[in-house]
Amino acid sequence: MPDKLLDASGLQCPMPLLKTKLELNAMVAGQQLEVLATDPGSARDIPAYLAMSDHRLISQSETEGRYRFVIECGQS
Repeated sequence: MPDKLLDASGLQCPMPLLKTKLELNAMVAGQQLEVLATDPGSARDIPAYLAMSDHRLISQSETEGRYRFVIECGQS
């Protein structure tokens, strides 16, 4: 069960990624963030950012144009 939920539905690129970064910056290592988005660019942008960070993508899914990410906050 994620510790926080970020609903970025309806936001266009780059806002889902920027809001994800801000939310992760406010979290403690080990906490989990669930991100919901509708922008198709999120499916590329969020995992790409996480690959370059200390954060870990736990799961990613897409259902009917809704993207869901569960992220574990790393050391920042």
